[in-house]
Amino acid sequence: MASANFKDYYGILGISKNASTEEIKKKFRKLALKYHPDRNPGDAKAENKFKEISEAYEVLGDKEKKAKYDQFGKYWQRTGSANSNPNGWPGSGGAPGSDPGNFDFSQYGNFEDFINELLGRFATPSGSSSAGNYTYGNPNSSGQGYTNKTSNSKYPGSNFGSDFNSATTNRNREANISLSFKEAFFGTSKRLNLGKEIVEVRIPPGAKTGSRIRVKGKGQYNPQNQQTGDLYLKVELQTHSFFRFEGDNLICDLPITPDEAVLGALVGVPTPDGVVNMKIPPGIRHGQSLRLKGKGWSLPKGGRGDQLVKIEIAIPDKLGSQEKEYYEKIRLSRKQDPRRNFNRISL
Repeated sequence: MASANFKDYYGILGISKNASTEEIKKKFRKLALKYHPDRNPGDAKAENKFKEISEAYEVLGDKEKKAKYDQFGKYWQRTGSANSNPNGWPGSGGAPGSDPGNFDFSQYGNFEDFINELLGRFATPSGSSSAGNYTYGNPNSSGQGYTNKTSNSKYPGSNFGSDFNSATTNRNREANISLSFKEAFFGTSKRLNLGKEIVEVRIPPGAKTGSRIRVKGKGQYNPQNQQTGDLYLKVELQTHSFFRFEGDNLICDLPITPDEAVLGALVGVPTPDGVVNMKIPPGIRHGQSLRLKGKGWSLPKGGRGDQLVKIEIAIPDKLGSQEKEYYEKIRLSRKQDPRRNFNRISL
């Protein structure tokens, strides 16, 4: 195996072979910021350097991949030297090309074949590698996070492991964004710091927890095809004191008094855009739901859904002397016994 085939990832990152995981990560992040293609537009040398350090970190930043890489390095040193043991690893007594862990490195024609398999790449007919889904600057290893908070970093917005939980898939990025019920219902604009630029994103009315908002062309840059993916904002609604969602339905609880439940009433009910009067039918029961048609959540294609109002019969904590007297009269004159069939119940 020619020595030119082997890549010294420790040298590329400028670290020792005894560097800790944290030291490897720290050095990579520093280099990634320096050579990122977005910071060096049109600079082919910086782009190639970025590819190298990204590849090096993907290997050395993973314990299992790093272990195999180190073993392969030892194997190459032995097979590439004049004093190499033709029977395998020195003193191992193993098969040619096998390491102490019985992994056969001789199956690879060169270093590129080994690294392609290690990183899950595919080889082109010419033998060069095609990165496929390989991600340079994967945020789980280094990449830029997105945040709408002020950063003390030298590079605002490049907060690795920031408030936004970022993920990279085929150059697209996903980040969480928190909205109040008011912002989500009426729509709003948010300013996001993406590192090299601050963009204003329009959130359309009707977003709910789990909604995904696409920001075109604001994902991760792909130095291979020189294209940029999209940013997807995943909405999380903040808790509201009155409204909540059950599935797609906007729900609220409406407390009513016992006399309103028995006699019926006309009561004001808050909706997202103001209070409306709703008729409570006589004899309504605790836990029943009434529907306010067209007074629910904004729909993405326009219009409104319905609001469901769940009835809660509120028992008074304290009674005035007159109220207590009337309740006593009601009890004495009551005709219905809700437990009239209890004497028939047995095991």
